[in-house]
Amino acid sequence: MSENSYRVRRATVDDLPALTALWQTMAFPVAEPHLEKRLTEFQVAVDAGDKVLGAVALEIAGAQGRIHHEAFDDFGLAERLRPLFWDKIQMLAQNNGVFRLWTQEDAPFWKQTGLQTPPRDILQKLPAKWTNAQGGWLTLPLKDEAAIKALSVDQEFAAMMQAERERIAARVQWFKTVGMLTAVLFALLVGALLIYVFRRDPAILQNLGGFLRK
Repeated sequence: MSENSYRVRRATVDDLPALTALWQTMAFPVAEPHLEKRLTEFQVAVDAGDKVLGAVALEIAGAQGRIHHEAFDDFGLAERLRPLFWDKIQMLAQNNGVFRLWTQEDAPFWKQTGLQTPPRDILQKLPAKWTNAQGGWLTLPLKDEAAIKALSVDQEFAAMMQAERERIAARVQWFKTVGMLTAVLFALLVGALLIYVFRRDPAILQNLGGFLRK
């Protein structure tokens, strides 16, 4: 069967029987959390008939991702399916803003993708929820963390400046509105006062007309 006959998709509830069989075949430690409750983390590789051939999960914690619980029905297909999984993982990482990947999978393929044993200072970046996991870690930065942090600071400053400009513009608009309403009210008040005066003493209007004719 050609590699084009295989595809990777998100696991669904319908895949649970096949996934459970895979997990049992892999003899994953009983201390692991119930994997069926983490179904949404799993991607499955299927053939043209939608038969599950393998699975791997990507857990996301903040801006970091963990590749875990790789399993195959037939490890003879593993080298064909892993690149498909890797493409999917990279897409998911990009879509979810992940800038560093981690794994404890020990197949040579994962090192070939660029995942490497981290030095101590990088290992300290491992999210606390994963620090109890046994085994060596591999990691791969997908983006420049320093650049991301600098960009975040710049974006935060730009957002703050934009908010300040909007606040000033709103205040100016408020003053303009208040000024316009004040002018209208003043004009109405003057008009009402003149009407009141002329009604009380119509002679004032006649005297005013005579004054203007002079």
